[in-house]
Amino acid sequence: MRKLQMKMSISADGFVAGVNGEKDWVFKTGDEQSKAWLVGQTWDAGLIIMGRKSFENMAPYWPTSTDPFAAPMNEIPKAVFTKKGFKGIDPGHEPSPAAASWANARVFGGDLAEGIRELKAGEGKPISAIGGAGFMRSLIATGLVDEYRLVIHPVVLGAGLPIFDGLAKPLYLKLVDVKVFPGGVVVHTYGI
Repeated sequence: MRKLQMKMSISADGFVAGVNGEKDWVFKTGDEQSKAWLVGQTWDAGLIIMGRKSFENMAPYWPTSTDPFAAPMNEIPKAVFTKKGFKGIDPGHEPSPAAASWANARVFGGDLAEGIRELKAGEGKPISAIGGAGFMRSLIATGLVDEYRLVIHPVVLGAGLPIFDGLAKPLYLKLVDVKVFPGGVVVHTYGI
């Protein structure tokens, strides 16, 4: 059975984005060492899952990016979860090699928990969940996340989008690992 890892950048006061979805603070507070570590962690995934909105925002960007994250983001297979339907990207032409993992993404339109169980039942490297607050809240609510990787940035937003709000009951976590980087980014890895 595959492990499901949720990776999320979060402010020191617990928000994953500003009130209007701003995430520029993530890029202002990281350092080269934390970025290199995160790229390595991305390579460790056998599948990247996300919601439709994140997919639609990322799919046009990564195939032409020169960012160090581009290689794993373009090469690792994807799965997209949506409640509203999904057309995919560029259905009218053959994707570039860099865009193939985006164009060939598996789409799940049904029950999120069923789709996650199906993916976890397979063999292989861990599944990495990335994306926006709404998808992450839905994923947390399934109770199927095995590991939480919270990338805590040294910034206080004061208000924004949380991911742990609205829990039906407390979520008790076990600290597995802590990584501290020179620029102030701290990664807490928790298991269930």
